[in-house]
Amino acid sequence: MTAAAVATKSVWNDSRQVERAVALIQLGARLQVLESETDLSYERLLRLYKEVAGRSPSKGQLPFSTDWFLTWQPNIHSSLFANIHAYLSKVSALDDVDALMKAFRLYKEQIEQCGMEPQLSITRAWRLVKFLDAKMLSMTKCSKCGGHFVTEPYENARHYECGLCTPPARAGKGATSGGIQLH
Repeated sequence: MTAAAVATKSVWNDSRQVERAVALIQLGARLQVLESETDLSYERLLRLYKEVAGRSPSKGQLPFSTDWFLTWQPNIHSSLFANIHAYLSKVSALDDVDALMKAFRLYKEQIEQCGMEPQLSITRAWRLVKFLDAKMLSMTKCSKCGGHFVTEPYENARHYECGLCTPPARAGKGATSGGIQLH
């Protein structure tokens, strides 16, 4: 390969990395996600974040507990996203981060079509994919409806019932605070 070809490829790769970082920022990703999913330096990502978002990035640690994904309403949202992501990963030739972004956009579109607010942020969606890949969470088939839901890895699939088939006692009571109405 000639020196010109290497330089061109590097410029193209750099452009692709910036484009990916901008797309993640526009979806609301935290700086730690950008660092993990691009090859750009921290300083460059920080400048890019401020330019695109018009503010400094949020500080603090990313959510690390698997518990959030297992509570009733977040579980329904997480499961929807995880199923979309699994499907896209299986049938497309997208890079992992591109599959994440496309799945997140589709998840948001579906939730907004239902007139609800998304419970999942791009950062939580990214973390969910990491937890599923690390087998800290898994997908289990509901024994009633047959849907696949985010569960703990040791969930007994034979007797598992999802939060839609067997909602908790107070589910749907708080519609004014974003609860799902069950009819």
